[in-house]
Amino acid sequence: MAFSRSLSSRATLIARRYQPSFAYIFHDDDHRRCSQLAFLPGTGVSFGRFMSTKVNDGAKEVELMTDVAEAFKDTAIEAVTSQVPAVNEVAIAAADCWLPVATLQYVIDAVHSFTGFNWWASIVVTTLLIRSATVPLLINQLKATTKMTLMRPRLEEVKERMSSKGSDALSMAEGQNEMQKLFKEYGVTPFTPLKGIFIQGPIFVSFFLAISTMAEKMESFKSGGAYWFTDLSTPDSLYIFPVMTALTFLLTVECNMQEGMEGNPAAATIKNVSRVFAVLTVPFTMSFPKAIFCYWITSNIFSLGYGLVLKAPGVKKALGVPKIPEQPVVTAPRPSIDLYTALKQTLKQAKTASQQSTSLPIEPTKVANQITSSSSSSSSTINQRLRNLEKQVKGRKKNKKR
Repeated sequence: MAFSRSLSSRATLIARRYQPSFAYIFHDDDHRRCSQLAFLPGTGVSFGRFMSTKVNDGAKEVELMTDVAEAFKDTAIEAVTSQVPAVNEVAIAAADCWLPVATLQYVIDAVHSFTGFNWWASIVVTTLLIRSATVPLLINQLKATTKMTLMRPRLEEVKERMSSKGSDALSMAEGQNEMQKLFKEYGVTPFTPLKGIFIQGPIFVSFFLAISTMAEKMESFKSGGAYWFTDLSTPDSLYIFPVMTALTFLLTVECNMQEGMEGNPAAATIKNVSRVFAVLTVPFTMSFPKAIFCYWITSNIFSLGYGLVLKAPGVKKALGVPKIPEQPVVTAPRPSIDLYTALKQTLKQAKTASQQSTSLPIEPTKVANQITSSSSSSSSTINQRLRNLEKQVKGRKKNKKR
């Protein structure tokens, strides 16, 4: 008995060595057997499991398990197909977009897949990551803007000298050389104030196009929100997001707009225009999908926090931002002679003179002539006194300037 078992086991090993089992490749029914992979005679005993040395009738009921491969195959297909829709959605959304927009869409999808967050939280995290990456550029822009502010008084002096010398070609060339030397000394260019637009503009446009395209073409965005904004592909019917966007932008304007622009005459105009834009944000953004506000509000809050941190003198000193000296408040000097009182006194004197002239008994014709002569003389005296007062005021102003 033992000898027969050893023979059968050896035969099985030889059969597996020279005729390996590839039954999982062939999709045959349970009742069909591949003739090329048939087992040798006498090897069927090795497929039976006996608890004793006695073979009973159970050996005839041995069945082959041929459906295991199909069970594993179905499970694997279900696991793969569960991930296919999201991949296809992002690929479809990025198919017609230009490279920066498509790249940003894949970055948002990578954050979504890696963290497991909903789409709104993935947009928030992506916004914070990209805005944090642009902080060194923003600090460089702040330094350049501060240097431009420090250079502006000297630049104005050069412009005044150029205007005083006239439109002479030689004087214009000298003035331009002086201006170039100033720009080189401070390490800035005339296009330095536009760096902020070149940094923030493309980022905003890329985010806007990427998120709006994803909200339009991806079905998963309809359930990618939370609270009252579950559907990220539709506008906010409660107008909460547009109002929040306007408020955060207005706070940023009030707190950080003049940072690095102290003493710039255009700073007040820029701030007023930004205030108007903040108010108009609500009606202009009412039709935007909610997904865009997940980026916009996060970006505004980041800008607000960034500006408040940079306002600290210790932070500016650590980052090497130049300090702008505080300019003294210039008050206009009051003239020592009040023109209104002087005119009042002259008119009063002219009135008394005319009353005295009319009180004398004179003929009517003479009275008329005297009245006309007195009125002309009074007007001439008034004009003369006004001229004298103007000359005195101009002379005093010239003395103060010297």
